[in-house]
Amino acid sequence: MMRDFANDRMNVNDLESLISQVRRCTLCAEHLPLGPKPVFQLHETARILIVSQAPGRRVHETGLPFSDPSGDRLREWLNVTHTTFYDSHQIAILPMGLCFPGTRKSGDLPPRPECAPAWRSALLSHLKNIRLTLLVGRYAQAYCFNQQGKKPAATLTENVRSWRKSWPDIMPLPHPSPRNNLWMRRNPWFEEEVIPVLQERVAMILNQTADA
Repeated sequence: MMRDFANDRMNVNDLESLISQVRRCTLCAEHLPLGPKPVFQLHETARILIVSQAPGRRVHETGLPFSDPSGDRLREWLNVTHTTFYDSHQIAILPMGLCFPGTRKSGDLPPRPECAPAWRSALLSHLKNIRLTLLVGRYAQAYCFNQQGKKPAATLTENVRSWRKSWPDIMPLPHPSPRNNLWMRRNPWFEEEVIPVLQERVAMILNQTADA
């Protein structure tokens, strides 16, 4: 029997209860090759939000966001330790699709389209302390810019090059996957110009959190 997700979402005032509901979600089950297993981390005190795309196969297996080479690179970009990265009181991680969507020849499939409309707004309503949102990859950028009434650029590269338009609240990033090594080589300005600014802001926000 299919659960009544609309009724579930009526009780969203308590974040802990909402997270429990989301982790039991089977909305896309018939489309997921490994079955539903939402992977994310949230806490009301978080000040940095990472909007990623969808868990990969390895993340599905571990149940830990960015527990793969992409995560290693992302932590380097942010200049944060493993412990800090996985401290939900400081950093929230909410993919556009919460479950592994499967693969195709060129990589993983896009996030399932049912996921964000079902849960995203309710979860984000509890994150009232976010100082910096990182939009990782073109799916995250397109969705979040459209939600704000802003038209995203035609390409990911243009979105990232235009990072100053939404700074210091939002930073569009390329996906840190090793599949993007060619993009990194073709766009050395990203690590030369953008990463130092990003690291400085992340450090400032986390230090403020520690002092609060």
